Amino acid sequence: MKNLFRFKSVSEFHSYSNLPKPEHPLISLIDYSKVSYPTDVGEIKWIQDFYSIGLKRNVSEKFNYGQQNYDFDEGVLSFVAPQQTLNIQINQAVKANASGWLVLIHPDFLWNTPLATSIKNYAFFGYAVNEALFLSEKEETNIVALFKNIQKEYQSTIDKFSQNIIISQIELLLNYAERYYERQFITRKITNHHILTKLEKRLDYYFNNSEVAANGIPTVSQIANDLNLSPNYLSSTLKIISGQSTQQHIQNKLIEKAKEKLSTTTLSISEIAFELGFEHSASFSKLFKKKTDSSPIEFRQSFN
Repeated sequence: MKNLFRFKSVSEFHSYSNLPKPEHPLISLIDYSKVSYPTDVGEIKWIQDFYSIGLKRNVSEKFNYGQQNYDFDEGVLSFVAPQQTLNIQINQAVKANASGWLVLIHPDFLWNTPLATSIKNYAFFGYAVNEALFLSEKEETNIVALFKNIQKEYQSTIDKFSQNIIISQIELLLNYAERYYERQFITRKITNHHILTKLEKRLDYYFNNSEVAANGIPTVSQIANDLNLSPNYLSSTLKIISGQSTQQHIQNKLIEKAKEKLSTTTLSISEIAFELGFEHSASFSKLFKKKTDSSPIEFRQSFN
């Protein structure tokens, strides 16, 4: 792929962005106003082997994952996990006074700590850039303070306590981000309920024609792609407004259609299972029993 780079280390990113060598090989806080990407290309694509947390303002570059894009003209917080592909389109005609902070954390820094495993539980590392976190002034102040605490610690004399102190600051940062994201979901109720409406319409499309019979039950990734959202962001939004994940919504729609067919048609259980995207009727019966506490046959008999 043209202009595709792979940054294996924090140091490689520093070098590419015309920054001084990092003060610590595995973790770095970068003043984003000092980042300078090459100006002779219109687009840069890279894969990185480390986590990054960015708080950026007034950035002329457009960042995107695939078809999703976001212009950083306000203070927002975004999260990128290792192995994700980041795409930056350079607008050479625009000269913005970029500002903000970028924290780079190599997974090796987390090695042999609980965070090495638990960091994967933070769903926002799977959000697309256009699903970034909008911060209030107070929230931004809190996040920047944590950034500075991390930097202050790795700039100090390294001792046996250093890693644990930095890890605790990173965990606090991630927990605040989780809180702020929930606030964002709640304050955007109208937009989020619009997502729920679009989800219901999309599920109706799949289950009201021969789509599932031909191609199987739609996956979470497939539904999220249809709605132009990342799977993690869609599930997080749905959990806030409905208490259920995307997968649960898919299963609920499936059971709704199954009940309709069982009560209004003479189709066999196998035929209904096939029409609902199951290769084996036993799998359908097992799910139906789990969701309704009765088998398909028992449910049908209750209408006779």
